[in-house]
Amino acid sequence: MSLQIPDCFYRVSVKALVVNSSNRFLLVREENGLWELPGGGLDFGEKPQEGLRRELMEEMALEIKSISDQPHYFFPAINPKGQYIVNAVYLTELYHLEFIPSAECQEIRFFSPDEVFEIKEWMYPNVLEFAKIYKMP
Repeated sequence: MSLQIPDCFYRVSVKALVVNSSNRFLLVREENGLWELPGGGLDFGEKPQEGLRRELMEEMALEIKSISDQPHYFFPAINPKGQYIVNAVYLTELYHLEFIPSAECQEIRFFSPDEVFEIKEWMYPNVLEFAKIYKMP
């Protein structure tokens, strides 16, 4: 029996908002050269914080020190495959930034929204959407 997916279906992606002292946010460069927010797809039945811990461990081999109880940002986007996704972005603190490279994390760097738009051709669509709504204090 095949599962019928409703027209309003969105894949849920949990993302970490890691900020530095200059209020720039952390992005990871994947093997394909594109920059993305750290995190990934939420598995069925998984709590968002559990999914975020799992994703950062799988992709970066990093442990999370703390995660906000609620998302700081929640917005839809379309991924490069044309799939509708919704991003739940949680304020996250890491113990350190000494990651182990993987296909989903070759490099890390902090960006401001302006820096994101300077190299927008190297950004995933959801990062461009996030940069539009990110608020600098």
